[in-house]
Amino acid sequence: MKKALFLLAFFWSSYAKAQVDFFPYILEINPIEIPNLPGIHSYAFAQHEGKWLIIGGRTDGLHARTPNTAFPASANNTNIYVVDIKEKQFWSASINQLSTDLREQLQTTNMNFIQDGTRLYFAGGYAFSESRGNHVTFPFLTAIDVYGLIEAVVNQSDISPYFIQVQDERFAVSGGQMGKIADVFYLIGGNRFDGRYNPFGGPSYSQEYTNQIRKFKIAPTIGPLAVTDYETITDPVHLRRRDYNLVPQVFAHEELGYMISSGVFQINANLPFLYPVDITEDGYTPRTTFNQYLSNYHGAKVGVYDKENEQMHSLFFGGMSQYYYQNGELIQDNLVPFTKTISRVTRYQDGSLKEYLLPLEMPNLQGASAEFIPNFDLPLYANKVVKLFDIKEESYVLGHIYGGITSPTRNPFSNNQTNTTSAEPSIFEVKLIKSPISSILPVDGSNPFDFLVFPNPFDDMITIRFQLNRITKTDYFITNSHGQIIKQGNYTNQVIGRNDLIIRVPNNSGNEILILTVIFEDKFYVSKKLLKNQ
Repeated sequence: MKKALFLLAFFWSSYAKAQVDFFPYILEINPIEIPNLPGIHSYAFAQHEGKWLIIGGRTDGLHARTPNTAFPASANNTNIYVVDIKEKQFWSASINQLSTDLREQLQTTNMNFIQDGTRLYFAGGYAFSESRGNHVTFPFLTAIDVYGLIEAVVNQSDISPYFIQVQDERFAVSGGQMGKIADVFYLIGGNRFDGRYNPFGGPSYSQEYTNQIRKFKIAPTIGPLAVTDYETITDPVHLRRRDYNLVPQVFAHEELGYMISSGVFQINANLPFLYPVDITEDGYTPRTTFNQYLSNYHGAKVGVYDKENEQMHSLFFGGMSQYYYQNGELIQDNLVPFTKTISRVTRYQDGSLKEYLLPLEMPNLQGASAEFIPNFDLPLYANKVVKLFDIKEESYVLGHIYGGITSPTRNPFSNNQTNTTSAEPSIFEVKLIKSPISSILPVDGSNPFDFLVFPNPFDDMITIRFQLNRITKTDYFITNSHGQIIKQGNYTNQVIGRNDLIIRVPNNSGNEILILTVIFEDKFYVSKKLLKNQ
């Protein structure tokens, strides 16, 4: 395992210069009806010349609370769909004609996928396996010929020639996301979940978060898939993410990368992460000085970049969130309800981040586990960020939202009413319209906590000093360069004002750089480097 790379962002503090927000656009969402198109969520997609390829996912709603009713095989999507959004028609082909391993993997939920040119890479995924007699996370990487498969489905011909599958335990991941920077693929986060789902922690399953960014190359061969140059970056605190949004980003000097947005669950609490993590070719950076409140779960999202003003805008549509606005007030609901919220996170020229509530909402409590299918006719960066500066039209289609889960109530899971939810068949055309007036509400995502650690470098003892204006839950973790937790604990003897927490660092840490992370209120993270005396 490669040593973990950790790029701490010390320069995002309060002295950063103020930024002028520049987003002279309004959004317009228009429903598009394609008769008899089924509702699907948690699927994989690709596209070619205006036709969408839809594979996998589920046809029911939110999963049930009990193991014997959660993720039934009867609701697996066992069809491949091709949707022509311009002509408003679709075609389908059953996957039952395929080999067992292909057939079973292609009907999974929460798979990891990415379209790279004319190929769709499909990794892992969770579903019932008839051949294994249990629910499993599948250990396969599959390459799909997008154009060939679309033509085969439309023409109702044999679909089997358009798949190449390889068995590889490193791809047994569900709930992660895939990206690509230059010629390197990234499999980010997720978990391996085998057995029947049980929200009460019963013995019906085993689960292991990857806590990793897995980097690799795929040889461009016609024959069997060849994975090369495989390496991992491990962080059990900041990369313990699944069911999040991976939003493609353009950083300073037009460097391409990704942003991990929120996701579940924190290492010390059954709650979403609120701060994002930036990923570039050089490594990853937890952005703990900023919390994103209005979108915490996998859903429809898209990134657009304004080159002239050097501002990167990430747009989020509905979904599930620990926070939402009601009558102008920010509401915290730790049950993480369904919301209608449409929000924006903007990255400014100096790298600082700011979140905004947009005035438009989704029509219903929907968007969770939906996908945003970008308009490939627009100018795009290699990671599919839209090039705003190159678009001259005053109004244009940014892309479409298809599928997802819809709910009549905010918290159907906690109220044992998951049977009232359903897979959404709706398609929404999303337009971006230039407008001098755009009503937005800024959200305060600043982190009010910090700490001092001394001595640093240290011998065997350190003191963590911080100020509190109220008694709050406080946890700490120390990780090493191999991505292992070597010390953890909590601080309970708190007082209002100055607090000193003295801890002994294990002496087996050697001279490597350690990372100390203190978590306040299950909400605010602060990480700093620890250096051992030589």
